[in-house]
Amino acid sequence: MSDKKYESLKIENIVASGEIADTIDLEKISKNIENCELNTKRFPGAVYRIEDPKVASLIFSSGKVVLTGLRDKDELPRGLKKIISSLGKVGIKTFDEPRVAITNIVCSYDIGKQINLNRVVVTLNLESIEYEPEQFPGLVYRIDDPKIVALIFSSGKIILTGGKNIDDVKRGLDFLEQKLDSIM
Repeated sequence: MSDKKYESLKIENIVASGEIADTIDLEKISKNIENCELNTKRFPGAVYRIEDPKVASLIFSSGKVVLTGLRDKDELPRGLKKIISSLGKVGIKTFDEPRVAITNIVCSYDIGKQINLNRVVVTLNLESIEYEPEQFPGLVYRIDDPKIVALIFSSGKIILTGGKNIDDVKRGLDFLEQKLDSIM
């Protein structure tokens, strides 16, 4: 697989989740950490944003976290370290080894040509396809292995979601291109 083939593949968002503590005092962190907000009427967790690396974290009293907004998997440890450090500075005890892993990578890709979505639906006629242009302009294609969901647009743009690593995303894209090539 040449890198040139994946030239237009771009990570748009990485979501990671897991556990960093047994419990977290949300009132305490929201009052003492800059850029940490808590509005329990709107959301049951605190939202803590950091700029470098750019990441938004959802922090729950259970000690669970969801990190989103990263565009490079290598930034995850650095972002997590900053979040844990901020919590530690206000007296929150966290695990020595946080259990946080990537749960979803969202990528965009441009196949470089127009796609006739009606032809895709008629030709493939699979249960794994959803296409209702009156409600949404893209075709939803669910790939079983790897477990990836592709949103395909007639412009040739594709959004791939559900991958846990970039290799899964590329395998899903290869499978999808093979299917599309057989139609076009």
